[in-house]
Amino acid sequence: MDIKRKILSFDYILLILVCALSVFGIVVIGSARHIYQFGFLERQMQQLAFASGLVLLIITSFISTKLIAKFFWLAYIINIGLLVYVLFRGETMDMANVTRAIRVGPVSIQPSEFAKVFMIVYVAGFINKFSDKLNNFFVISGFIISIIIPTVLVQLQPSMSASLVVLSISLIMIFLGGISYKYILGVVCIVVPLGALFITDVLREVPMFVTRIPVLRNYHIQDRIIPFIRPEYASPDVRRQTLQSVSAIGSGQLTGKGLFNGSVNQLNYLAANHNDFIFAVIGEEFGFIGGVLVILILFLVILKCMMIAYRAETQAGRLIASGVGFMLAFQTFVNIGVATDILPNTGMALPFISYGGSSMWVNMIAIGLVIGIGISNKKEDTKTFLGGSK
Repeated sequence: MDIKRKILSFDYILLILVCALSVFGIVVIGSARHIYQFGFLERQMQQLAFASGLVLLIITSFISTKLIAKFFWLAYIINIGLLVYVLFRGETMDMANVTRAIRVGPVSIQPSEFAKVFMIVYVAGFINKFSDKLNNFFVISGFIISIIIPTVLVQLQPSMSASLVVLSISLIMIFLGGISYKYILGVVCIVVPLGALFITDVLREVPMFVTRIPVLRNYHIQDRIIPFIRPEYASPDVRRQTLQSVSAIGSGQLTGKGLFNGSVNQLNYLAANHNDFIFAVIGEEFGFIGGVLVILILFLVILKCMMIAYRAETQAGRLIASGVGFMLAFQTFVNIGVATDILPNTGMALPFISYGGSSMWVNMIAIGLVIGIGISNKKEDTKTFLGGSK
């Protein structure tokens, strides 16, 4: 397909929706951080991330999906290499003393964010190549191990939220790839009893085994899981962030207090209001209407991904577009769920809106992949039409 036809086949509606969310995010970040001396710099950095991300989106959209899926093993090797490198040579990002970033000149990138799109490409490519052997016990066992490795590496940083995204994306794509129901049933029979046992143990006055789970750190249990399930036992300090977020959203009422007029930023009583709790700023300053509009636009972006996946002519294209749609849906649900106190507190960016260069780049690249699949779909539709007209 020539460049002119690709340009004509480009999904401009999806591009406009993504740009609208990103520009709105820059505005909200500016409001959330305007009382800080470095707030202007953060807004400028997000503008730069958006502009460079847009370039990445356009470049990615013109790369053949078949070529991307063919080199799925390379995506996996790069992913593991970056995750291992950050454990030994990464830099500390914040006051929590976690090592998640790699410094590349003046830019810091988070391999845990890029792991999401790398795993989408890897899983799609693997299933596409071994679809006829996917239900072989040894193939699926090796595949599961290959998924667990990056999930554990991300968690070691530690980054519970990113590891959950990586794991959940991989599992949903395996399901869509046609894994046998006997494996699914086997997992359900194991996970459901373990989940019930986990909740039962958390509800004990003194948990017996939850605190001994290796992948869960003490603050995951004491400051997030237990306070959420048993809020009556939580100290005010542990629940303060979530309760203040809910209070801010409620105070916005129907139409909000207006840009720059929210107490979240004026009084500076909610930390991480420019990333993890940015929906609290939106709810307070733009009200119920503003919050619903943001959710609606995000829903339309996810719906577009799923529609492109449904029309995809190749299995790899269908899996990649579905994986991207699920990634955005999962992150949206968790971010807003945490801000509204329906989920335990965990750091998760709101796609295209929260502050963060790596998050913006990954989301833009992911949308570029989806648009590229849409272009390929239109190419196949054109061939079918021309073939039928003969």
